[in-house]
Amino acid sequence: MFTIPSFHAIAAIAVTIAMFVAFARGRMSTEIVSLLTIAVIAVGLYFFPLEGTGPTDGLALAFSGFGHYALITICALMIMGRGLVVTGALDPAARFLERVFKFNLQLGLLVSLLLAFALSMMVNDTPVLVLLLPIFVSLAARGALPASKTLIPLNAAVLIGGMATTIGTSTNLLVASIAVDLGMPPMSVFHFTPIVLVAAMVALPYLWLVMPRLLGDNRVEADGEKRRFHTRLRIGENSPLTGKELSTILARLPDDIEFLDAPAGPLEPQQRLRISGTHEGLEEAMRTLQGEVAPSWVLDRIKRNSASKREDITVMEMAVTMDSRLLSRTLPTSGIADLYGVAVLGIHRPKQLLGDKPQKTNGDDLRIAEGDVLLVMGLQEDLQEFARSDSLLILDGARELPRRSKALLSAGIMVGSIGTASVGLFPIAISALAGAILMFVTGCVKFDRVGRALSAKVIVLVAASIAVGKIILDSGAAAWLGEMMSIGLQFLPPAMVLASIMLFVTVLTNFASNATAATVGTPIAFNIATQLGLPAEPLILAVLFGCNLCYATPIAYQTNMLIMAEGSYEFKDYIRTGVPLVLLMTTTLSVLLVITYGM
Repeated sequence: MFTIPSFHAIAAIAVTIAMFVAFARGRMSTEIVSLLTIAVIAVGLYFFPLEGTGPTDGLALAFSGFGHYALITICALMIMGRGLVVTGALDPAARFLERVFKFNLQLGLLVSLLLAFALSMMVNDTPVLVLLLPIFVSLAARGALPASKTLIPLNAAVLIGGMATTIGTSTNLLVASIAVDLGMPPMSVFHFTPIVLVAAMVALPYLWLVMPRLLGDNRVEADGEKRRFHTRLRIGENSPLTGKELSTILARLPDDIEFLDAPAGPLEPQQRLRISGTHEGLEEAMRTLQGEVAPSWVLDRIKRNSASKREDITVMEMAVTMDSRLLSRTLPTSGIADLYGVAVLGIHRPKQLLGDKPQKTNGDDLRIAEGDVLLVMGLQEDLQEFARSDSLLILDGARELPRRSKALLSAGIMVGSIGTASVGLFPIAISALAGAILMFVTGCVKFDRVGRALSAKVIVLVAASIAVGKIILDSGAAAWLGEMMSIGLQFLPPAMVLASIMLFVTVLTNFASNATAATVGTPIAFNIATQLGLPAEPLILAVLFGCNLCYATPIAYQTNMLIMAEGSYEFKDYIRTGVPLVLLMTTTLSVLLVITYGM
């Protein structure tokens, strides 16, 4: 029988729709829409409290998201991901995937999607994405596909994989446990895996070939060419390349590396090679050739000072002015290392200067000229003293070097945090928070760098989504929607009944929360099965699958929010790519359930 929803339920539905429309139109920033949503809920519940509550209870509900464990978990995961990046712990995995992407971009993306799907079947979705997210951001910086074209497909693959087993997500366990409470037999880990595997085969071409084309390129192109620095690279004593021809290793080096006066014959320890390349290219060449571009005693002193003062090593670009004492000097005669304790890694000479005086290749050291740009490494205080004393102009683009000595430590913290959450020893909120604290205590992430790890947009969006989810549940809006849906399902064929339940739960999970969708949807599906004389299990599975179809909004699941800042995504990006995937998965899963259960 049709019933009229309560005033609060109508208001909750209206606020949700208004927020969705504001996000989709994109005329106001995500932060403003999120804060306005929280404000409307707070003011509305203060003057018109829910039944049995007071005005201050409404304020607590509206602002509860800022202290919610889900927000704390997301922030902790961001911090741990930052720890992996700043220590360089993910560089080996990034270099492997980079080689695959370098061989073929499409093959690299396919391998990545399959890897994400397989991992998330046995490990909770959030830790899997936290592991993969920094790798793909790093790959984008290395010249692979831009992060905006890979992160949403990657997230979708993780979510589909998590759907495949009862332990894939906490929501799956929640639905299964509620079903047992309703009198159904328990489901095994791989009870419905074959259904999801077939659906994944249907969805994979969309994730791989279509979804990236629907997303824009968020890379910021440089205004001009990247600076190329000339330097001498000394082969290390323990280099595995000793005795090999240079031609045999060229394929392993970055494309922008150029050898000046390439040596004939095999490479020898301590041999100095004149090379040029971008900053990133030089770093990769040093790693591959196991060599250095500055005297080892200077580099060792910088590292010792960094460890003793607990300061990060920074690399800066500095332009030589007409008043500098370095003019017409070479690096060996400049005394820079002795005077300031910094190391010059290379010299960039503007094209107009190269045109005036062509670069010699007879082995002479380059003499410093006005307008040259020095790539200098050291501690902040020493770099500032060098620039001030020798009349150098510090340019934009300074960056801190990875603290590679803590790479294994940060990786161990991440693995321990994820492992304890995956086996159910601790909730993900506790293990993530403990991991973030350990990142701070061990120095993998510094307190004054936390702002770089966190995103204000994600924080206020999470807080708003939690508030909306609570008001939808507490106002009775979710229950009323379920009751109204059950009235019309009695006239539909089984496949449409399954699809309707799945879509209803999908709407709840994309605008409220997975837990709300599971809690509300599972009893409704069980009652509908009883009223229509249908087997209960496929309808319960429709709820479980619907809870995982959270692709259409960033507020649907915490992994959606984790990728939002890194991919520079807008609300409409999730709608444009997620709605077709929701429709595709709903259709496929409904048909597979009908076939599997002979409905």
